[in-house]
Amino acid sequence: MASGGKKVIYAALAGNLGIAIAKFIAATFTGSSSMLTEGVHSLVDTGNQWLLLYGIRQSKREPDIIHPFGYGRELYFWSFIVALLIFAGGAGVSIYEGLIHIRRPETMSSPVINYIVLAIAFVFEASSWTVAMREFSRTKGGDGWWAAIRRSKDPSTFAVLFEDSAAMIGIVIAAIFITLALVTGDPRLDGVGSILIGGVLAVVALLLARESKGLLIGERASPALSGSIAALAKAQPGVCAVNEVLTLHMAPDQVTAAISLDFDDDLTTREIERAVAEIEARTAAAHPEVTHVFIRPQARRESGSPAS
Repeated sequence: MASGGKKVIYAALAGNLGIAIAKFIAATFTGSSSMLTEGVHSLVDTGNQWLLLYGIRQSKREPDIIHPFGYGRELYFWSFIVALLIFAGGAGVSIYEGLIHIRRPETMSSPVINYIVLAIAFVFEASSWTVAMREFSRTKGGDGWWAAIRRSKDPSTFAVLFEDSAAMIGIVIAAIFITLALVTGDPRLDGVGSILIGGVLAVVALLLARESKGLLIGERASPALSGSIAALAKAQPGVCAVNEVLTLHMAPDQVTAAISLDFDDDLTTREIERAVAEIEARTAAAHPEVTHVFIRPQARRESGSPAS
């Protein structure tokens, strides 16, 4: 999962860095507000990919005394920071630049350069989007796209997918409003395009922030994983019932599980300890992503929640 996410991010990083440089050069020569906005957008995206790579690297650090459960949530934290940067550095700057251009419009020069750069940028963004889409399709299973995004625990993949989708929409908007500004002779329309691009980025930032916040606060693992853990525990001799299974994603590939079990009253303490060790071993063998398992012996009548 992590290697797939890195591949997506590297593809986006390579494309966005070159695109940002080309857009800024084009904006300098043509004076286009939409093109300057697109350059800022690509520059922010480039920085975001670096932050996601940093988050992935930090999340792989080994547990220590201060962080006994590891650093898995570093990825979720930096994904949330990426959402804030898209909103502030992308949407905020785009809308501000658009308003400035409407108040003080400047006539575009050499507009052909804009179209060439936008066309090249669209090709690069589409290539990056294709890589992200293939990786996400590989992991989404039979769920619909939005359901798969809500279910996904790896923001590094859908963050790039969101960014690239916004980038392609932004390029189309920039091309349309540059054309309108040229056809009508009203350069303020170029500024309107910048504001619309900022609106698109704001929507994407809010969606990404919403998903990242849920992961940062803590989301359960899939019901299928919880059910499998419950079945493994129930199959252990001496276990009368599985009262409850609580799971929590610490990272895309790191899950902590807490299990409440009703053991046979005739079991000795040593036999319960042996059963607990066997359940932990079976869970680790069947689900390597479950890095921590906590088992609590508890009479069924004391549990307020059924197994989940």
